[in-house]
Amino acid sequence: MTAEFELSKEQQIMRAMRKTLTSIVRDAAPRDGMPSPFSPDTVENIRMCLGLIAAREAELAESLGLSRNEQPYYSDEEQATKEMQFVAPGKKLN
Repeated sequence: MTAEFELSKEQQIMRAMRKTLTSIVRDAAPRDGMPSPFSPDTVENIRMCLGLIAAREAELAESLGLSRNEQPYYSDEEQATKEMQFVAPGKKLN
């Protein structure tokens, strides 16, 4: 998201919840050969929560007219659109 607009309180909550849940999962991820500290029900509940958060974020973005299809690109990658610069015409001397 760009800095052109501020996130609504609900968007801030959704982002914080998503980041918190993914951080918990990342921190508790089992090492090689170790069992998961989460029960299968807990894993499914986390997936459902993240799915609901993603769905609500998509609804909020759609209501604001934001595109959810944007993808990162390399700065030297050829773009589908070209930027054009216009020079204002100078003053006529006549």
